[in-house]
Amino acid sequence: MAAITHETGDWTLRLLLLGLGTYWQQILEDIVKRPYITVGFTAWLLLVPLALTSTRGWMRRLGRRRARLHTLVYAVGVLGVLHFLWLVKSDLREPLVYAAILALLLGRRAWWKLRRPQAQPPMRGA
Repeated sequence: MAAITHETGDWTLRLLLLGLGTYWQQILEDIVKRPYITVGFTAWLLLVPLALTSTRGWMRRLGRRRARLHTLVYAVGVLGVLHFLWLVKSDLREPLVYAAILALLLGRRAWWKLRRPQAQPPMRGA
């Protein structure tokens, strides 16, 4: 009985690994064939740390570093619009509206940042 249990366990593992190997091959083919999947999944992955660090506890732990981490939202916006553009095949009007809105928002953000006076580093020896 132990030999049968061991042998079926071995075959279960072999079939599982074979299935996973085939699945990963299919994923790689889909990534090459459909880059919008990769872009969308990357955007989703970048949202995960933002969601995890949005609780009060994480805000307190990260302090000012949280703001730097949350600048990932700009990359997510760009990737999201790119994903939508690549996903839509015929009528690009809606994704282009989102692209225009994103461009305006990012442009406005950059303009505000450039207009803000930069803090001068403290002078040494003064």
